[in-house]
Order: sequence, then structure tokens, then C-alpha cells
Amino acid sequence: MAPVAAPSPARILVVGGGGRENALAWALNRSHGVEGVWVAPGNGGTSELPGCRQLAIPETDAEGLLQACRQLAIDLVVVGPEAPLAAGLADRLRAAGLAVFGPGADGARLEASKHWAKTLMQEAGVPTARHWRAECESEALDLLETHGRPLVVKADGLAAGKGVTVADTMEEARAAIRDIFDGRFGADAGAALVLEERTEGPEVSVFALTDGRDLVLLPPAQDHKRIGEGDTGPNTGGMGAYAPAPLLDAAGLEEVRQRVLEPTLEALRRRGIDYRGVIYAGLMLTEQGPSVIEFNCRFGDPECETLMPLLGAELATVLLACAQGRLAAAPPLAVSPLCSACVIAAAAGYPGSVRQGDVIHGGLQPGERLQLFHAGSRRDPDGMCRTSGGRVLALVAQAEDFDTAFQQVYTGLEQVRFEGMLYRRDIGHQVRSR
Repeated sequence: MAPVAAPSPARILVVGGGGRENALAWALNRSHGVEGVWVAPGNGGTSELPGCRQLAIPETDAEGLLQACRQLAIDLVVVGPEAPLAAGLADRLRAAGLAVFGPGADGARLEASKHWAKTLMQEAGVPTARHWRAECESEALDLLETHGRPLVVKADGLAAGKGVTVADTMEEARAAIRDIFDGRFGADAGAALVLEERTEGPEVSVFALTDGRDLVLLPPAQDHKRIGEGDTGPNTGGMGAYAPAPLLDAAGLEEVRQRVLEPTLEALRRRGIDYRGVIYAGLMLTEQGPSVIEFNCRFGDPECETLMPLLGAELATVLLACAQGRLAAAPPLAVSPLCSACVIAAAAGYPGSVRQGDVIHGGLQPGERLQLFHAGSRRDPDGMCRTSGGRVLALVAQAEDFDTAFQQVYTGLEQVRFEGMLYRRDIGHQVRSR
């Protein structure tokens, strides 16, 4: 008997307030059968998205979100950030009978604990670099001295994408260890750390939508973590991205499916974890093949902003099918053949202490192939939009080639401004010819 076709959700709640959630809400609103999208808590750009409404409910308020879902008759909840997933928001909502795209707290440990994820990878035979865990500064420094060479230093817990140092010198590694245990990235991030062998090769991000058993892979994307042009300076949450990254062709994606994603899902099932959401595999393409740098339990940011415009109107139906454990019944997800480019506009001081409250000016008119997603922004009671975080805006464009797509992005950035606005002018240098 053929499986019953997956339904389309009419009313969707997106949880989160960043650029990733802005892009998800925009894409879901364009999906088949969707009547309305709500975003909680949203940001200064949420109300400007056609068909989207904002709810002033923090992503940490599980009870408030549950009550809103009941009042609004929400068909699907899409949880964007990692912190509420790690705190069990998806578990709370599922227990109340809601369909949720996002793993429970057990599955979110893929991101919430680097050591836990490494142990799972070893169990599953997933290729990844050797690692060592330390629970205090002296233990970590002793491990470093024992190896006698710089190692990659990673906060074990959640650190908003900033708790990793790829050390070039022993002193840089020592400083990174001290920063983590001094609480620079938060108490949870600094409870322990992982030291890891350094591997070499280009990095690429692969995202898989899953119901815990079946997978739909999205086009590979490449992020730019460093603040400075030429990939220099400290790591950030991401200064831009592009997709599809030519580093992985169809055969390469299939290798990632077979060597990384399917074994990981199987290992999760062996632990009794029913993982429904997105698995983000951050990969390094070494001479021996793809090696996992890290897993995340949510869409990347800014990769999400880059990918959403490439995905078809089946997206909402596919996410609901994942949430219901019936991905095999979902329609194929169409993917545009266009190239997509994204550049982040950040506030002065980012990725350190940033200035906030500057007015965001701009006459940019988004179109079918040009999107402006808000991240660190808010609106005054009188409607004035102001900066409120480090990464403020994401400008995204699609075209037949990357040169044209990035040209459109950088032309668009000239039409948006706020005091101290900074952005890299070399995003996509790997695929641009001019």
C-alpha cells in the first residue's frame, strides 16, 4: 500500500529571533498551503516579512510558547536556535501533542557537548579527528604540553559558535584554554573543553533534514568565520556564505550521506534517540576524505539565509513530515539551480563588545532574487529600526553565476547603512572570478 501523502501545515510558529529565523519564516511563508507564519520573539525585520507576525514571547518561555500554539492552532513549530533545543523545548511541546521540527534535549547533545558528539562518532565509525577531554585548566594544559604542539581548543558546551580556537602556536592554545575556563564563553561552555588534532583541508557545511530514519540533503554551503578579509582575525558566528559550494558534487554528497549522516542517525537510534530536525555536519575535506569538525542540531547562520531562497515551495510540507516521523511520504523538495550569495553586515566592535541602538537606514527594495534578512535589530515603539546585536543584517542574492550574485549583494549593501556598519568585501572569494 502506498504511503498517505504528507499534509501541508497551514499555521507555523518559528521560534527564535536571529537572521536564521527571519530566513526560515520568509521561506515557509512561500510554501504550499501555508496561511500564516508567526515568529517568537522575532526581531526588527519580522513585521516587514509578508505573511509573518511577531509574538513577544522569549524563546526560553516554553509555557508561553505552548499557550500561543494552542491559541493560534499552530500546525508546526520550527525551533531555530540551539539553546532552547538543548534545554528541552521540543520535548515540552511534543509532550503537549504538537508537531515540532527540532530534536529533543537528548539529540541536541550533538551540539551541546563536543565530547558526547565525538564519542558518538567514534561509536558510529564516522571519520573525525582524535580528541581529548579536560575538565579543568591544569588538566588541559598538561594534555597540551604532553602533545608538544598546538591543538584545536573547543569549549565542550554551547558557545554561540565562538568557542573554538584553531591555534597556530602553543601560547595561542594556552590562552584559548584559559579563556574557556575563565568563563569567556559562558558557564555552560566553560565546564569542560575538548582538545583536538588539527586537520587540513577546505571546510564545507552539509545539512540534512531528517525524521530520525530518512534523510533529505540540502546543497552544500561554505561559511566564512573570520572577521577579516583574507580569512584573518578572530572567529565570528559567520560573516557570509554561498551555496551550492562546488567543493562537493553529487558523488561527494552521497559519500557524506553514507559515511557520516546515515551512521550518525543509526548510532542515535541505538541510544534510543528519535532525532527529528536538521543535522548540520561541519566538514573538513581532507586527503583521506570528509572528516567531521562538528555537528550542530540546527540550521547554520548565515548558511540558512543562503540556502532558504534555493528551496522549493514543498519546504513546509517536508519539515512537517520530519516532525511527524513520515519523511518517506513527503513530496520531493525542489532545489533551484541558481547560485546564492550572502554577506553579513555587522555592528562596530563585532565579534567583541558592540555598539547598539544605531538607526538602520536604507532604501533597498528586496525582490524575487534579492532578500534582506534581519538579525540583530529591534523596533522602537514609533517603528524606528535600530541595531541590537553583533550581526545586524544579511543581504542575499541569487543569480546564474556567483560573480553576478555577489555583485548584486554588494550593490545592495551600498543602499543600507547604520553607524559603524562593517562587512567583508571578499566573501565568496573561492568562487568569484572578479
